[in-house]
Amino acid sequence: MGTSQSVSIDERQMNPPDERLSGKVVFASMVGLWLCYFLLITLRGVVVGLEFQDELLWRRALVCVIGVGVTALLWLCLRAVENRSLGIKIAVALIAAMPGAMMIAQANRWIFDSIEAKVEQQMGKERGIALRRDDAGNLLIDLPRSQMGEEVEEAEQSVPQSVVIAPAPTSLDQWRMTFDLAIGRYFLLLAWAALFLALLAGAQARAAERRGERFRSAAKAAELRSLRYQVNPHFLFNTLNSLSALVMTGKAERAEQMIQTISRFYRHSLADDPTGDVTLEDEIDLQEHYLEIESVRFPERLKVKVDLPSELAGFKVPGMILQPLVENSVKYGVSASSRPVTITIAAREEYGRLVLTVSDDGPGASGTHGFGIGLANVRDRLEARFGNAATIVSGPSLTGYETELRIPMVKHG
Repeated sequence: MGTSQSVSIDERQMNPPDERLSGKVVFASMVGLWLCYFLLITLRGVVVGLEFQDELLWRRALVCVIGVGVTALLWLCLRAVENRSLGIKIAVALIAAMPGAMMIAQANRWIFDSIEAKVEQQMGKERGIALRRDDAGNLLIDLPRSQMGEEVEEAEQSVPQSVVIAPAPTSLDQWRMTFDLAIGRYFLLLAWAALFLALLAGAQARAAERRGERFRSAAKAAELRSLRYQVNPHFLFNTLNSLSALVMTGKAERAEQMIQTISRFYRHSLADDPTGDVTLEDEIDLQEHYLEIESVRFPERLKVKVDLPSELAGFKVPGMILQPLVENSVKYGVSASSRPVTITIAAREEYGRLVLTVSDDGPGASGTHGFGIGLANVRDRLEARFGNAATIVSGPSLTGYETELRIPMVKHG
């Protein structure tokens, strides 16, 4: 059972369905080729003034139908090697097209043999002579004996003398005629094979591009997931450290309040897809939950200000992208200061870009938040999500410390 499943999986990997041309495309290419052949041959017949056009039309159409069938057989041969090298596919096309061309040529002779006698009779009528074929297949012309320069009696002049003007073709002659017809059909089949291989190469190239895109998307998702998961342990360590300090100092009521707030925070943050985007409104709401947790530690020193224009609330941003920035403001701004510190989270649109800032008026102007794990995480996540379309600038400001993100405005993430 296991072996059978393994074989079927290997076969699917060797012949991915998205690398094959659909039957409709293949059939359309066959019909298109032979339809062009039919139209060109018919046009040629009209130009050169061939007789019996009505009878020739249905015979040509029948030959073209047979041609489509033979081309389908050639396709089956090529399909068997469509995942092999180009050289093998070309060799198979060159070899398989020859018997196919001979089949079409032989069918062509059979179909048009019945009209050959009519054509000969028409030619004789136009020239005023009698053309016919005997039982052996020789082409004869009947002439009066007097026209042949013979001295015969008057009674014998009425009996025509038959002259062979074209002997019946031998088996070798018939084979040569068939081969001569086959050469033209051979190159016709090769033209279709070249078209098929070109279409197949295009399909395989598109399939490879789709697979590459899937691999790139999977790699990007894994990178984003990894970077997002870096945020949670870092945040958990800080909050547990703060909770421990509250318990050790006997502030049980504030510790209980902090536990409830932590519970709400994680219920909110863990509900999101770690690789997906969230609305800016939800992202800022999550940071307000976090700052509510920290306000238990710093009830007198931590102040929060949020500036979110309503028209920007629905735009998408990577989930928890502001978390490390807010943590840094708490760590280097609020915790390092003995006076009240205001942390500001603001959003604005500037030149078609979404600009997000996290700033504080703590001692950042004289110190530094550092471009450590938190800021590096934000930078890497922005690069993984937006590439060169996003930037991050962080440093001291006139009133403290500020980090600014500029990202594309994404409405549907």
